[in-house]
Formats: sequence, structure tokens, C-alpha cells
Amino acid sequence: MEHFEIATVAEQSADFRRVLFTGEHTQLVIMTIPPGGEIGEEVHDENDQILSFVSGIGRAVVSGKERKIKAGDVVAVPAGLKHNFINEGPNPLVLYTVYGPPDHSAGAVHRTKEEADRLEEQGKDEPPQS
Repeated sequence: MEHFEIATVAEQSADFRRVLFTGEHTQLVIMTIPPGGEIGEEVHDENDQILSFVSGIGRAVVSGKERKIKAGDVVAVPAGLKHNFINEGPNPLVLYTVYGPPDHSAGAVHRTKEEADRLEEQGKDEPPQS
């Protein structure tokens, strides 16, 4: 059994992205977006994503629709929709997200967005193959 005190684990991680669990059908990832930072506009053609915000404030942009986000909010992004999450506060925007199916390498840790982008472009952050 995998067990996490997810809000505590997420709050204690300064990494942009850290994969906590990778199963056959889902993946649990924590993220910390620094003040003024963002996840970056993206589309997951084959992955649904559910994001749960632990702390901070920001803005969600999904398929051109915008909404303010804060701790306690959850945003579901179905596969194929363009989305971005932007930190608009003075503190980190901390969240955990569940991908279905997995979207990143099992156990991946990306300290910064730049590192995450570079590894994805190099094909070094690929989900496990079933």
C-alpha cells in the first residue's frame, strides 16, 4: 500500500515536479510553481488530469476559459484540452495532480520547469509502457 499525507508531502517539496506513485492506470505527482511561474500551456492528448491545490493562489486556463484558483480547489482537465496554471500570488502555488494514464517517468524529479521541459524535449521523461 502506498500512503501519503499529501498536503504535507506537497508543501515540503520545493521541486517543480515530483512523481510520487505510478500505477498501471494512474500517476500521482506533486508540483510547486514559484511566484510568477506557470506550468506552461500544454495539451495531454491521451491523459485526463485532476489537479488539487494545497496552497497559494493562481489562475487556471482551460480551453480558453479562466478561473481564479486557491487552496482547496480541484480542477479536472479531460484529455485533449489546452490548459495552463499560473501562480499569481507572492508564495508558491502547491498542488498534487493525478494523471490517467501516467504521463511521466516513474519516480521522476524535476527541480525546475526548465529542467522538466528539457527532459521532455529530449525524450527522457516518458511514461512507462504497459
